[in-house]
Amino acid sequence: MPSPEPPSPSPLAAERRTIEVIPDAERHGAPHSQFTLWFGASMQITAVVDGALAVVSGADALWAVPALLAGNVLGGVVMALHSAQGPRLGVPQMISSRAQFGVHGAVVPLVMVILMYLGFAATGSVLAGQAVRRLLHLPGTTPGILVFGALTAAVALAGYRLIHLAGRVATVAGSLGLGYLLVALFSRYDVGAHVGNRPFDAAAFLLAVSLGAGWQLTFGPYVADYSRYLPRNTSPRAAFWATFAGSVTGAQWAMTLGALIAAVAGKRFLSDQVGFVGGLAGPEAAALLVYLVVLVGKLTVNCLNAYGGFMSVLTTVTAFDGRSRISPAARAAYITAFTAAATAVAVAASADFLDNFKNFVLLLLMVFTPWSAINLTDYYLVSRERVDIPALYDPDGRYGRWNVPALTCYAAGVLAQIPFLAQKLYTGPLTERLGGADVSWIVGLVLTAALYLPWARRTSRPPAGTIHPDGERDLTAAPSA
Repeated sequence: MPSPEPPSPSPLAAERRTIEVIPDAERHGAPHSQFTLWFGASMQITAVVDGALAVVSGADALWAVPALLAGNVLGGVVMALHSAQGPRLGVPQMISSRAQFGVHGAVVPLVMVILMYLGFAATGSVLAGQAVRRLLHLPGTTPGILVFGALTAAVALAGYRLIHLAGRVATVAGSLGLGYLLVALFSRYDVGAHVGNRPFDAAAFLLAVSLGAGWQLTFGPYVADYSRYLPRNTSPRAAFWATFAGSVTGAQWAMTLGALIAAVAGKRFLSDQVGFVGGLAGPEAAALLVYLVVLVGKLTVNCLNAYGGFMSVLTTVTAFDGRSRISPAARAAYITAFTAAATAVAVAASADFLDNFKNFVLLLLMVFTPWSAINLTDYYLVSRERVDIPALYDPDGRYGRWNVPALTCYAAGVLAQIPFLAQKLYTGPLTERLGGADVSWIVGLVLTAALYLPWARRTSRPPAGTIHPDGERDLTAAPSA
């Protein structure tokens, strides 16, 4: 049985663990910590931009807001199901993927995960750099990006507990800051006059749904990283609902603000997103506080990117060298190198940010929805939450090096989405028949799960109960006879 929960160390204490299993003696916290982390990570300027994209791309705000909500709810269910895996297994999200893809095979989606972390860290740094520039009165965005990169590395080096503390701070700051901006928007503009003026457009509506779903689905590779320290006996339902409520509520609040801002501001918001919200705040003192809110929110989510990015790189490397842990010095080197790379990309790619970000989010949907479909289908419907945890680190163990059924279904899920894509450089032939609506992520989820489920039921051999590193077997998740 799990040991009693130990006293929680200081958030400033550097984390010792990386990709190894978290021992029961070090488990701590409660499910509500997932609410504040994901609310704080979602209640920030990038989600505001995501909501604005729905209106900029052709949807009236009257329809964009419910479409974004539908996308957030649908994607949030998938995202939170990943979070519920953390307490039971005690391993990072992408380590658990080895149970489906094989120890070496999991590297295939991992490569895309690393690119995702790098891309989100870079694009987030652009917006945060604008806020730092205004706060510190720097001569350009590049110095602000560099300052923000240093802050990100410092928090990510401290690790899990400080990141959760940043989420709590961001929850309070984001609620106050974005709440104030929403009031200011209605005070300064006749919002009602700018809403409901365009006819309903099905393609624009579905694009808005995809933007909301994409926000949530791309968090899938993150979430168990931040629930794996919870005690093993934590209720999976409690972890699910805390994560779902935090992420969906925070994202929808921010995206609604973004949709309404885009409705009244148009191109003025496109040219300088951070500057516009600062101007919306009013007096200089209020604007500075809003810039600080932007910085706190971006710092929280960028630390998730740096932390998850270094663990994904480490998961990739250790798949081939057999390690399950590294030294503190190597951990610091991984985090610093990843943050430096993201900062360099941000400095080089700050132009045309908004357009690039939209295409980046929608492209990520194509590669992550099949991964989510396989991971969740296997965990909940095939293995029924029963995992041989030591075998996740052993290429010669139960899960082997490469899992052909999973990799085949993953490839099929990615390829099947191509005819339905609506990207800047490519629009699929079936997308044109749908009036330009992007439903590729729905195809990726449903088709991949439908292919994988019967194949995996014939070929997989899960243990009778979850096997822990100490040899203990947990039979509570085994299906009833």
